[in-house]
Amino acid sequence: MQGSNCDYGGSKGLKMGTTIIAIEFDGGVVLGSDSRVSAGETVVNRVMNKLSPLHDKIYCALSGSAADAQTIAEIVNYQLDVHSIEVDEEPLVCSAATLVKNISYKHKEELSAHLIVGGWDKKDGGQVYATLNGLITRQPFAVGGSGSFYIYGFVDAEYRPRMTRQEGQEFVINSLSLAMSRDGSSGGVAYLVTIDSEGVEEKCVLGNQLPTFYDPDVMEPSKAAKV
Repeated sequence: MQGSNCDYGGSKGLKMGTTIIAIEFDGGVVLGSDSRVSAGETVVNRVMNKLSPLHDKIYCALSGSAADAQTIAEIVNYQLDVHSIEVDEEPLVCSAATLVKNISYKHKEELSAHLIVGGWDKKDGGQVYATLNGLITRQPFAVGGSGSFYIYGFVDAEYRPRMTRQEGQEFVINSLSLAMSRDGSSGGVAYLVTIDSEGVEEKCVLGNQLPTFYDPDVMEPSKAAKV
């Protein structure tokens, strides 16, 4: 979704009221996001993939201004391609996160974007990095966007180190579903990217296939995700 020339909420470009998440599991990482793009109280796009490739086994999850976040991802993607050709090997996940951090910090007054970087490399395996406002930190899990405020407690309580691949995918789907059910700016479908030594798996979970939890209007038992 390209940015607009209109000023929404004091920042140029459409704001992605969103939920993004990335976690490390035993052998790789899972990144996830919803698909809704909003401008203030208005939903302007219901289906946008906010998981953008930076290199073959490195992705980022986008939040903030759509135009700003996509521009950073495209610049880093180009720089990593050049870097990998120069050194004749795959780039490190930390290198990708550092490039994102450098751009975010250098242009922190002009840009409104938060990218979570996740991927796998032969040096350190699966890794997740948060790059908010030019600060880079490696974390076992990271969440962002407006929907993240609703699920911090769930993620803190339920995340376990060294989860299996399937457990990691189910954890991300459950987290997104909880956020999307509470946050009016998050919704649509759920996008998942799973990265390990074998490669990259992309998956889209439709809204009617997402797990359901407590709903005062339905009053049915909760159904957690099964991948």
